[in-house]
Amino acid sequence: MQALQMTFSLPRYVLARLVGALNRQAYYGPLAMLRYREVPDPQLPGPEWVRIRTIYGGICGSDLHTLMLQNSPSLSAFSSFPFVLGHENVGTIDEVGAAISDLTFGERVVAEPLLGCTARGFSEPCEYCARGEIALCRSFSEGKLKPGFGIGNCADTGGSWGEYFVAHRSQVFRVPANVSDEAAILTEPLSVAIHAVQRGLPSDSQTVVVVGAGVIGQCIIAALRAAGCHARIIVLAKYAFQAEMARRMGASEVLTARGEGVIPEIARLTAGKLYRPIIGPRVLVGGADVTYECVGSAASIDQSLRITRGGGRVVLAGLAHKAESVDWTPIWLKELNLQGTFWSG
Repeated sequence: MQALQMTFSLPRYVLARLVGALNRQAYYGPLAMLRYREVPDPQLPGPEWVRIRTIYGGICGSDLHTLMLQNSPSLSAFSSFPFVLGHENVGTIDEVGAAISDLTFGERVVAEPLLGCTARGFSEPCEYCARGEIALCRSFSEGKLKPGFGIGNCADTGGSWGEYFVAHRSQVFRVPANVSDEAAILTEPLSVAIHAVQRGLPSDSQTVVVVGAGVIGQCIIAALRAAGCHARIIVLAKYAFQAEMARRMGASEVLTARGEGVIPEIARLTAGKLYRPIIGPRVLVGGADVTYECVGSAASIDQSLRITRGGGRVVLAGLAHKAESVDWTPIWLKELNLQGTFWSG
């Protein structure tokens, strides 16, 4: 099959990091670790697995971080090379394992990507998987599969950036007939947003700021409203079409200000006070009760910390990588609660 596959070569890695700072083509050109090539079709790891033919494979921000070598090397402990990228997916069943009787060839499905204890063949799940907290599984590098958090970074499963990938029966969900392929592929990012929201639903009296109006930001808004949250939701959007979508999802207000212009706007909307330091952005006293950071860049993290009130909560939903230029002062100065959130449950 044809696939976009991440390989690993230390010389290529070093070269791409050096040249990529000047020319982004180093991350996907002839010398990159990302290769478009013919690879073997993934085989069923066991009788409780299915092979899925890809209809759509989504492009997640984490995929872009991976191919542009922006992720921390620590994540490589939970990956196995070479792997086919792509965890957002919708497809049709192409092959069914012998132990499966309730799925048939040709059915349209989505696969939940996480490769926890059940998919890895453990009869007794770890404490996290037993509670349904599969994102915290203790066995991502153990069991019957090669290391990998999920479909799309495990050498044994393939990914949706290839023509086929495999999934354990526990990961597979039928797509209802009235749900389009385009809607079905949003199942995974919506589950990510629901997971982030469920870990601490804001109260109706609070003010929430969503930093970033891409797919995850839009899904955060939708998840908050679907969960019955009536909090005031202020969204920071970069483009007009994002602002329009945010309003449709349930945003109370949408700001298109950028950079240092965001802080005075948040001060205005939350009755906060602004103070001017000797140099640098103005300092806000007041701001959001809860901020969902949905971009993952150093600039967006820095901004999220600055616009959250003292004692407030910042939720990192944007899969932050190395953020070397973040001013961490607001965390201790305002006693912020910083909450990470990873994948889904």
